[in-house]
Amino acid sequence: MTAGGRNRVSRSRREARAGLAFIAPALALIAVFFVIPVVAGFLLAATDFDIYAVGDPATTRFVGLGNFATLLHDPVFWKALGNTFYFVLVGGPLSVAVSLGAALLVNARLVRCKGLFRTVYFAPVVTTMVAVAVVWRYLYHPRFGLLNQLLALAGLGPVNWLGDPRWAMPAVILMAVWKNFGYNMIIFVAGLQSVPATIYEAARVDGAGPWQQFRRLTLPALRPMLVFVGVITMVGYFQLFTEPYVMTNGGGPLNATLSIVMYMYKQGFRWWNIGFGAAVALVLFLIILVGTLVQLRLQKGRE
Repeated sequence: MTAGGRNRVSRSRREARAGLAFIAPALALIAVFFVIPVVAGFLLAATDFDIYAVGDPATTRFVGLGNFATLLHDPVFWKALGNTFYFVLVGGPLSVAVSLGAALLVNARLVRCKGLFRTVYFAPVVTTMVAVAVVWRYLYHPRFGLLNQLLALAGLGPVNWLGDPRWAMPAVILMAVWKNFGYNMIIFVAGLQSVPATIYEAARVDGAGPWQQFRRLTLPALRPMLVFVGVITMVGYFQLFTEPYVMTNGGGPLNATLSIVMYMYKQGFRWWNIGFGAAVALVLFLIILVGTLVQLRLQKGRE
């Protein structure tokens, strides 16, 4: 090797060591606060780790797939799983649709004070979930709530939004959509602004109507944003916890709003079945992973 080649190799090695030194603190934090807890969770899922094992880890027993076998025969788990899928399959598409509609309205040419509307629509996103849930709980009050007062003006009877198992989950979905649509709206607005206006002008000259422009121009241009928004919305909605925890006292009535994360929380931190709760977390991880892969696969097939 020539002297010039050795110098380039030596420089490359020094740059690699310098780069590793710069990212080492971040990698250490990721390992301590992410990798190690994840590995520990996988290991706990195969044990009966409980409150007694906290004081004496030697009492922990390896149960293998015993926790998962118990899950399969637990009707409360299946109830929580069904509620979670209901929340994701109804609330997720509704949230994306509302976000896209709001983005189209905010981005319209005839709308004035666009910055003000974006700020107003985005405000719920940065508001604390607990505060939002408390406010909405009063809106849903069966006697004094604003929604029932509006129903009374229309000649309809009051609805026990959070006390009736039929209405509890739709009420939680409505609040979650209002809380989260602003974030996705900002992403869609950014995507809409990246589409050249000349394309729409050419489409109008060719006789394309608003629906044809939306279907043939807007949706294809927003496809990457739709994939991103769909994935992050699904992942976030599968982690439903704060809404039922504050609004329905932890999953009521009659477990109508009990979610997988709420069920995991109760097992691990209320009844101290930490190994069993870790098994529930592993099941949730697999569900989210499969859902993400399915969405990416479907999107790739459409392309």
